Amino acid sequence: MNILITGGAGFIGSHVVRRFVKNYPNINIYNLDALTYAGNLENLRDVENAPNYKFLKGDIVDADYINEIFNKYKFDGVIHLAAESHVDRSITDPLAFVKTNVFGTVNLLNASVSSWKNDFSEKRFYHVSTDEVYGSLGDKGLFLETTAYDPNSPYSASKASSDHFVRAYGETYGLPFVITNCSNNYGPNHFPEKLIPLFINNIIENQPLPVYGDGKYTRDWLYVEDHARAIDLVYHKGRKYETYNIGGFNEWQNIDLVKLLCKQMDVKLGRAEGTSEKLITYVKDRPGHDLRYAIDATKINEELGWEPSVTFEQGLEKTIDWYLNNKEWLNSVTSGSYKEYYQKMYN
Repeated sequence: MNILITGGAGFIGSHVVRRFVKNYPNINIYNLDALTYAGNLENLRDVENAPNYKFLKGDIVDADYINEIFNKYKFDGVIHLAAESHVDRSITDPLAFVKTNVFGTVNLLNASVSSWKNDFSEKRFYHVSTDEVYGSLGDKGLFLETTAYDPNSPYSASKASSDHFVRAYGETYGLPFVITNCSNNYGPNHFPEKLIPLFINNIIENQPLPVYGDGKYTRDWLYVEDHARAIDLVYHKGRKYETYNIGGFNEWQNIDLVKLLCKQMDVKLGRAEGTSEKLITYVKDRPGHDLRYAIDATKINEELGWEPSVTFEQGLEKTIDWYLNNKEWLNSVTSGSYKEYYQKMYN
């Protein structure tokens, strides 16, 4: 069996690739990544020489290239993680998100339909999406798989569109798909533009910790290795044409999360309690900022037996330890030198 994993050099994707390569030695895993700023092959050094792993450098926006690799490698399944995913970037350059998240997804769908030629037995197209497609919650309630879409940023609108295309291809062509919508991920190998890795790096460097608005925006946090485990379960055991929400059962207001992070970092760095909290700086809110996300992950728990393996405090401590023990990686991505690794490895 040949499985294509798109975006496999990125944060979540690298954890999924590693899990599949190690757990399924009889399955060939093809990692397709364009190696943009967030794609880093150093994330996969431990599996890069595995006999069932192959890296493909390419962009899902390039339809000709996508058709070429489908014809060459005869993929039996696709796990689609490649995406532009940073809300702030989507506000400044929305078209880039449309190109990758919408056009790129449709290219993969077209290639799958063409390659599989209506023989969909033992085939699966797995689309990884986000809880942000559902919009914003008030103080109460949870996102269900049946919650109506109500995206509020160019990023979430582009992901909502790609979700709709996946479902449309299932309805129109019979393409066997599954979709998951996940909450905010955190953990090792996360490019330091999102809140937790950015603030870990800024605390190390004694730089300001920019908190939007009053800091009371609420998110559900999911440890990335738990997400990779959920993806594994859904790919192999999830029902086709279904959607599963994946969440950490773990809501935190941003300011409370930041204060916990500061407290743990002070202990790890041997600093006096309260040192890192002094770095907190409230900044102007971003446009269209959703108040609260919260996932109801009952369906995946009851059907597939999945649940988070760590509490947020445990996961955060593991994350901090990883960054402190991998300062070379952190320095590499913040300086941009990580891009040299591809040239060294693949000429």
